[in-house]
Amino acid sequence: MTMTRHIPSIGFISLGCPKALVDSEQIITRLRAEGYAIQPDYKSSDVVVINTCAFIDDAVAESMQAIAEAMNENGKVIVTGCLGAKEGVVEESFPGLLAVTGPHATDEVMAAIHQHLPPDTDPKLSLIPPGGIKLTPRHYAYLKISEGCNHRCTFCIIPALRGDLVSRPVGEVMDEAEGLVSAGVKELLVVSQDTSAYGLDTRYRSDFWHGKPLKTRFLELSAALGELGAWVRLHYVYPYPHVDDVIPLMAEGLILPYLDVPLQHANHNILKAMKRPANAENVLRRIEKWRGICPDITLRSTFIVGFPGETEEQFRELLDFLQLAQLDRVGAFAYSPVEGAEANALPNHVAEEVKEERLQRFMAVQASISEQKLSRRVGGIEDVIIDGRDEEGIIARSKGDAPEIDGMVFVNGEHDCKAGDIVRVRITDHNAHDLWAEIIK
Repeated sequence: MTMTRHIPSIGFISLGCPKALVDSEQIITRLRAEGYAIQPDYKSSDVVVINTCAFIDDAVAESMQAIAEAMNENGKVIVTGCLGAKEGVVEESFPGLLAVTGPHATDEVMAAIHQHLPPDTDPKLSLIPPGGIKLTPRHYAYLKISEGCNHRCTFCIIPALRGDLVSRPVGEVMDEAEGLVSAGVKELLVVSQDTSAYGLDTRYRSDFWHGKPLKTRFLELSAALGELGAWVRLHYVYPYPHVDDVIPLMAEGLILPYLDVPLQHANHNILKAMKRPANAENVLRRIEKWRGICPDITLRSTFIVGFPGETEEQFRELLDFLQLAQLDRVGAFAYSPVEGAEANALPNHVAEEVKEERLQRFMAVQASISEQKLSRRVGGIEDVIIDGRDEEGIIARSKGDAPEIDGMVFVNGEHDCKAGDIVRVRITDHNAHDLWAEIIK
């Protein structure tokens, strides 16, 4: 009688930001390389791994709920990620966990899995696809270039969870990027906590890629990535002066004309309380300069409304900044206290109903700006990348749209397109956030 071979199986839940998603991809790649199966449910999993988030209170609550559900449904749970770095929080609520680690802890997670669920050593089960296991669609991938952050923004606890800036060697980053493109990835989304600080901790040490020296620095990395032939999109770019040097690469078409710069506010006193750069006029001059070099640049940013001490006058200053900056894509959040954040001790916290009312006003102003800017693109011809289909047709994105956080381009008509194809379209219509288009044959 033939015995059925049991393949050790892992249930995996990944929460939080793209940086955490990259951590999850690295763990899952290691798991698959060692022959573990990845399961979509608790019942068929021998062990469950949960990669948690702890950036804001809602993220903590979501992570705690996921752990509770996994413990109830399975009982054999390993917790990793940012919530695991908050000493004692998870262990006190769930004393029966198999292990708890902090973020970016692939080796520690694998050690815990090996202890509680040894791998199957059958080499036939150790095959993985080129580029590793990705949790994104096959045609785009996040490329994490560094870990941690040297800033001490008063609303953020990331440095306490992930530590100070640690940049990956540029040769290692380029090897990974080249492997992803060779495996069919058409769009690389460069992420870190502070992308433009890349290499600062190494004093921009030179490394080698294809036998040639290459500095571990933002500009050189961006230029090298631009040689790979994929769309390259820059996220979380702190507005240091040297960011100006990357804009010509966008004008030349080497990397996408897209810059994600988290500005957070415009009022000097609020920015100072946040421990952020505090010169909105300088930012406006920089934006004008960037647009002068690369007129097609898409500028994305995020803001916090209702920060402790924010007055109505200061909030109106933020709205005025929006009108002057005319940013293309904007995300905003009502301030939320996070356990361990320095801002919690600031005086004059804004009432919840006032924060929500300001958030609605902020988003209404930005929606009007976005709709006006998108209306100017109607009739224009652009390249878009196909993400997939729904019952109504093809879903795509323009060079100005990052996946999941920006708008979409809905392509009319029946066409033989697949995810990852880059096609030329004519923009035919718009609303406040999205575009409609037709393929040019």
